[in-house]
Amino acid sequence: MTETPVLNVPSSNQSENKNNLTICPDLNDWWETVYYIVPKYIDTVCAIGTLGNVFVLFTYSLHKEPLKTAEIYLMNLAVADLIFLVCLPFWAENIRNEFNWPFGSFLCRSTSASISLNMYTSIYLLVAVSVDRYLTFVHTFNHRERRSTSMAKRICLLIWFFGILLSVPAFMFRTVKHFPLWNISACALEFPTPSWVSTERLVFNIVGFALPCTAITFLSFSTIRSLQKKARERRALRTKCCREHKGTKATRVLFTVVLMFLLCWTPYHFFVFLGILHQTEVIKGCFWGELLNFGEQFGYTLATTNSCINPVIYVFVGKYFRQKALEVFSQFIPGGFPLSWVPFREKSSYFNIVTVRSSLT
Repeated sequence: MTETPVLNVPSSNQSENKNNLTICPDLNDWWETVYYIVPKYIDTVCAIGTLGNVFVLFTYSLHKEPLKTAEIYLMNLAVADLIFLVCLPFWAENIRNEFNWPFGSFLCRSTSASISLNMYTSIYLLVAVSVDRYLTFVHTFNHRERRSTSMAKRICLLIWFFGILLSVPAFMFRTVKHFPLWNISACALEFPTPSWVSTERLVFNIVGFALPCTAITFLSFSTIRSLQKKARERRALRTKCCREHKGTKATRVLFTVVLMFLLCWTPYHFFVFLGILHQTEVIKGCFWGELLNFGEQFGYTLATTNSCINPVIYVFVGKYFRQKALEVFSQFIPGGFPLSWVPFREKSSYFNIVTVRSSLT
């Protein structure tokens, strides 16, 4: 089976022999490792990611200042990651149960659709972030009306609608199907014809990764070149613009988020592309079948990491996010945060926050 990797069933020697291919090696020990390690890893990602993304949402929601356009996109990204993380325990239990789906047809459909929704919305929110940075630093004139917060909210609604639309096939065609060969009832894609499998994978590969990645790469490189050019101009004039400096700091966080997304998701999409070649018999043989089964499984496991890594990036790379978090959560701690918790470079800003608040009370 060549489906969403958490739903793949190990290929069997008998099925490969029916196609007159070479005898497959016995990989039961390898699959036992998958059944033991992958669910524990997914449970860990789910716990860390849920706490981290809730922290991000609280910070952005409770901060008194209005959100900037990039923060609106990142907040929606945290929501998409939370939806994804809520579904992960079901898939962890599914793998622990050796792909025998125990939760019924509705959860099979809804969790599959939710995972598909996260895949599409996350990458297109990153495209929106990249466009925002591009307009800020490359087209600095006439960009204000294009970057209004109301426009950002409309773009987010459009992305969510687009993601839901592309997730409909996952909801419609997922079903709990019995496989006598392995004696399991798996949550599987049941398309009307085999050609639908290749078409769905091709759409996912192109629309869900190749096209947005091309846009992100172009926009990011254009923005980096513009920042480098402006830095050279400032050095030549020996001037320093605070606004430009702050924008550069914020852009560093966004570029890190984009880079980590690509690093986490590229291996999975690579194996999905190989799956298309295998499905259309461009590549054949037992070796490719086993490689794809394991490759998609571990590629997807790596991809789940992305949903818990963004909050870590905000905390360790995002100076201004840390300042917002300190200001928000200091309200709930008597006496505020101990000063030893605040990095040296941020102590002056923290003093300003505390001083202003105390002077108003």
